[in-house]
Amino acid sequence: MENIKIFIKKEPVLIISFLLAVGSAFVFKPSTEYLGYIDFRTLALLFCLMAVMAGLGRLGVFRIFAEKLLKGVGSVRALTLVLSLLCFFSAMLITNDVALITFVPFTVEALHLSGKKEKLIPIVVLETVAANLGSMLTPIGNPQNLYLFSAFEMGMSDFVRAVLPYTVLSLVLVVLFAMFAGNEKTENTAQSQKTEIPAVKISVYAILFAVSLLTVFKVIPYPVTLAVTIAAVLAFDRKTLLNVDYSLLLTFVFLFVFIGNLGNVAPVSNFLKKIVVGNEVLAGIAASQVFSNVPAALLLSGFTDNAKALLVGVNLGSLGTLIASMASLISFKLAVKENVKSGRYILVFTAVNLIFLAANIGLWLIIR
Repeated sequence: MENIKIFIKKEPVLIISFLLAVGSAFVFKPSTEYLGYIDFRTLALLFCLMAVMAGLGRLGVFRIFAEKLLKGVGSVRALTLVLSLLCFFSAMLITNDVALITFVPFTVEALHLSGKKEKLIPIVVLETVAANLGSMLTPIGNPQNLYLFSAFEMGMSDFVRAVLPYTVLSLVLVVLFAMFAGNEKTENTAQSQKTEIPAVKISVYAILFAVSLLTVFKVIPYPVTLAVTIAAVLAFDRKTLLNVDYSLLLTFVFLFVFIGNLGNVAPVSNFLKKIVVGNEVLAGIAASQVFSNVPAALLLSGFTDNAKALLVGVNLGSLGTLIASMASLISFKLAVKENVKSGRYILVFTAVNLIFLAANIGLWLIIR
């Protein structure tokens, strides 16, 4: 019973999506038509990218990069700026989740070594916002981007143009916020750990990452990439397969089923279209506050053809509540492990997020 409670607490989005899929299945009995609901290309790409990032993370590649980058950083302000920008830009390639899983623990260690643990909450909050907003610039930055880019067959130029203004504004805000971190001196913020990295494994993951990117842009068929990735990981680093986020993949499957069934209910489908069409940005932001932005992207995509507006909405939707982005929960859990006051963390997190959200909505109102 205790294990069930822990699982429910750990995977609320997965459980909700499962219940929605099962509930809709009572209305529309399971059939081969369900297979048509599922975007297998997106699922395959998600798996391949997660496997590559999990492998590189296990090898310590990102941590070593951060340690080298932080050598010589001598103040809290500089530390905050470098860590936040590291999350902002790395999230574009390694996803917001991986960026936070990698760099928040590194931040905790750096602050302990420098005797500045009291700065943990503001720095981790800014890192979280930076990772969520930096990730919106690329199709592989987060799951909702990959899904929308694939499902709507978006062109790269259209994708980047849709989110670039908000990415630039967010970058400016991250830098400005970092400037208020204080200029106290820090010491020993980047003590390197001796880690041997197998060159062969690094090469394998680098090749797999390149293959995945080519698949995102439809140069290589996704079944080929999936087969190559599974075979390579099994051959060179099979433990990595245990670190893939299978709950996210299952969440996608359940939501695909729910959305597909929901689309068959004409009154409900027509009602949702009336609400979403023309209001994709605000609908994406609002839905993300309740469902989190990945489920919001999947849910709303079935009721609009305006992919660019929905893309902006669900990415800006990462700002706001703690559950608006699952990546935000990752950094929250990591911070709470360090005995910080959860109430204070949520207060600071919400205040910073609302400022970033208000600024980006203001920009949207100007340029829409």
